[in-house]
This record gives sequence, C-alpha cells and structure tokens, in this order.
Amino acid sequence: MSEACERTVGSAKPQLDTALTRLVGVRHPVVQTGMGWVAGPRLVGAVAEAGGLGILASATMSYPELAAAIKETRERTAAPFGVNLRADATDAADRVELLIKERVAVASFALAPRAEMIARLKDAGVVVIPSVGAARHAEKVAAWGADAVIVQGGEGGGHTGGVATTLLLPSVVDAVDIPVIAAGGFFDGRGLAAALAYGAAGVAMGTRFLLTRESTVPDAVKRRYLESKLDGTVVTTRVDGLPHRVLRTELVDGLERAGKVRGLARAVANAARFRGLTGLSWPALIREGLAMRHGRDLSWAQVLMAANTPMLLRAGLVGGRTDAGVLASGQVVGMLDDLPSCAELITGVVDQAVEILARLAATTAVEHR
Repeated sequence: MSEACERTVGSAKPQLDTALTRLVGVRHPVVQTGMGWVAGPRLVGAVAEAGGLGILASATMSYPELAAAIKETRERTAAPFGVNLRADATDAADRVELLIKERVAVASFALAPRAEMIARLKDAGVVVIPSVGAARHAEKVAAWGADAVIVQGGEGGGHTGGVATTLLLPSVVDAVDIPVIAAGGFFDGRGLAAALAYGAAGVAMGTRFLLTRESTVPDAVKRRYLESKLDGTVVTTRVDGLPHRVLRTELVDGLERAGKVRGLARAVANAARFRGLTGLSWPALIREGLAMRHGRDLSWAQVLMAANTPMLLRAGLVGGRTDAGVLASGQVVGMLDDLPSCAELITGVVDQAVEILARLAATTAVEHR
C-alpha cells in the first residue's frame, strides 16, 4: 500500500495521511476553495465536519459580515477551517488581526500576500496557504515563509491561467519544498490519487463543492451547471480584463460578441444595475475597477466590469439570474451529474483514492516478484 495510506487507530478504513493533513490537522487531504458568494458558513462547516478543509470566502464580505461568518462557522464545527483573504483589500490588515483573534486555522490568499503579512500570521500560529499560478510565484511565497501553496491549472474556474494542471503541478512540486495542493480539474478519487502521484499533498475543489447539497447556490443555477458539457465553459477577458473561466451564458456570449462601443454601453448598464446593491457611488465604483487592473491595460468597459464583477457573480450565484449573472466554473462541470452531501463527496473521493493507490501498490509488488 502507498506510504500515503495509513490505517487510523480504531478505524475500519485506511485514511490518507499527507503533509496537508498533518499541517492543518484535518482528516482528509481535500480542500474546498474560497468561492465568492458560495463558500459561506453552511458549506464550510459541512466540509470541516466531513474531515476536509473548508475555506470561507471573505472577498465578498464586509468586515462585520466576515466576523459574523467566522462565529457562525465556529457554531457549526469545532474542526479546523480557513478564510480566504484579498491581500490588496484596504482593510486587509484588520482582517488578518481578526483571523488571529478568532484563532482561525488557515489563511488563504488569491493574490500573493506581502512578506510582512505572512510573518504576522505565522507568528500567531495561523497556517498561510497562498494560491499561485506559476512555479516562480510559488518560489517567491515559499521564500517569504508560506506554509503551503494551492496551484490551479487552466481547467479551474474563476480567474485562471493557461497552463494545464498536469504540467503546472509537477513544475511547482519540483520548485518548492513546502506542501503543494493541486486545483483545477479535480472531482473524484482518481484525481486525488493522480495528484498524490505527482507529489501533491492533496487536492482543492471549487465547482465540485458548489454542486453539493449544502451549497447555498439556488437550485435553478445548480441545474444550469449540471446541464453543462465539457465544452460548456469559456475563458474570457471581457468580464474584468483578466482571464476568467465561466459558464457560457447569454451575458457572457454578449460580452464576447460586443465591440468596444457596445461593450462599454453594456458595462455601464450592468454597473448601473448592480450599483444599487453595493451602495457605491460612480466615482467609488470606478476607483474599485481601477484598483483591480493589476497593471493591465484595461478598456473603460473592462474597468467598469472589473468594479462590478462581484455583483455579476452575486446575481447568478445568490440571485439565481442565469441570464444576467456571471457563473464561474471549472471545466470539470461537464463531468458532474449529481448533488452529493459534502460528507458523501469527501468520503467517496478518499475511499476511491485509497482503493486505487492500494491496487497500484499491489500491481507493482507483483511485477517485482
């Protein structure tokens, strides 16, 4: 049997013991990513109770909402969980102090946190796990003291890169000496076994956890996801100027077809529609869009779309507007046709991976006789 498979004392089934489970103190090397508008206390609590690492999405929460979400998650589970932070948020330092005060186990980041932010969290005993899209980014945050990294291949949903997980993952594993968590294209035990074979310490899944019974995404939207095929997603820069993998919807198709003038008109209309939900003034909305440019040369349409992208996501993932919202999704959506509970999902993934690893180990032993 693989070295990753060890029988837990008093348990009837072997479990997967990896650098991730030891680092964070969870039972299973399975992570639920911090998806905006999706990863709230109900989903995160269910994942934690099932033995995985659930991560709250704080980028779409105000500071008081994050504090309340941490409290509610604590009421749902005593197991470790994490919070995803936006390193460039104006109140990022305050949120870091909140995680420390509330003794949150893990801080994850979509953008690389500053070295001093990593140091502050680590000094307080918080495990720091940034997400990266290239080996050089992993090397940088590892040098700054990050405890582990999540590496997402181009198959993943939301903001993503162009390199497939099968190439990106081994390049990062070879580059750093800290645990690497694989994301992008994972949904079952075969993927977990493959990731471990590549040298990863576990897998992170977003779309698969979005399509669970504990996910608060409206049922009609879940059905829209389940109807999608392997070619049902598209990587577009028309949403906010960054490569963004989303479901093909009427809104996204319209953005893809629109020229500059029409694109600007559509962006203004969308900004006006969703501005009321945020309470932001037009100047504040534009400032938010400019802040999200990340050094890229964006059109004014893209600046406006960048500013209200969270609200476009909210329209679909909370409001159920498949016609007017953006639905972030990994390509894996084309492989999914059910809505398991988080416990059923995690148990099934781990059991299948253990079986595969044991079978491969037995095959190797036979061949060497």
